[in-house]
Amino acid sequence: MAFHEIDGKKWFSEVNTQWKGQALSLEVEETLFDKKSDFQHVQVFRSKSPFGNILLLDGVIQLTDLDECAYQEMITHLPMYSHTNPERVLVIGGGDGGVLREICRHDTVKEIFICEIDKMVIETSKKYFPKVASAWEDARIKLHCGDGAAFVKSRKEYFDIIICDSSDPVGPAASLFSAQFYESMRLALRAGGKVCTQAETVWLDLDLIQHLAQEARKKYDSVQYAVTQVPTYPCGMIGFLICSLAPESTDSKDKAAAALCDKPRRTPSNEIQEKLVYYSREMHSAAFVLPVFARRAIYEGAEVSRLNKTKIMAEEKVPK
Repeated sequence: MAFHEIDGKKWFSEVNTQWKGQALSLEVEETLFDKKSDFQHVQVFRSKSPFGNILLLDGVIQLTDLDECAYQEMITHLPMYSHTNPERVLVIGGGDGGVLREICRHDTVKEIFICEIDKMVIETSKKYFPKVASAWEDARIKLHCGDGAAFVKSRKEYFDIIICDSSDPVGPAASLFSAQFYESMRLALRAGGKVCTQAETVWLDLDLIQHLAQEARKKYDSVQYAVTQVPTYPCGMIGFLICSLAPESTDSKDKAAAALCDKPRRTPSNEIQEKLVYYSREMHSAAFVLPVFARRAIYEGAEVSRLNKTKIMAEEKVPK
């Protein structure tokens, strides 16, 4: 029941087994795009709500005109401003172009690689979300249309920042939630490098987050979890797993502290801050403050309540 009628009016309801028993609904003004690519079902509709245009992949909301800033700015600037001099950046996923838009605000950056498996997402976003997909002409951007998990294995000690802007851990994105993928990303980082991945919500997927954090701690000097508020995502909250390596000259006993990302090491200029809608120095640090139940599970290994467990972990198992 994705699109349906209520009192003669067309509505979209995000019914999905990943968040069983709940659904966000938006009234539809007009369907703008509806095609299946080689990888997924791509749809765009204009809503009658303040959220404006909505991008769906396989029936799941990816972004809206209104709240995309809360996701794009945070998944980008949390790792970028935690690094003193990011020059080479890799984006995995992110075909809508929002993360690219935010990376391009950093004048330290010399190269931006993006691996997007689905060209239809790129072209659709350029047409229906021009403010999001506004940076594609930047000369620093190099597009690779293919599997991001395979691409990251081809670069060793090359990137300062890797941002994994993936959809949920099913279908094309499933491999991006494996321990093997986190190892591949670590090997692709230079000293002092940071990885930031989309990491679901503590309300529904806490056991998945706990598992990913435990696996990542075996590979990185610091692993932290941060959150942002996105009204059209399940439970209105989504988080990021931020995995970091210490700078090269760091003494072994100081590596964990040197790699922490909860306080920015650079801040936006006044000119850049004027253009940002969600991110700020204060928001950066605040994003790492978690509810007690989430902090205990992610950092202290506390048992996860059945109510906070993801269906994916229970039924499909996380790839190893």
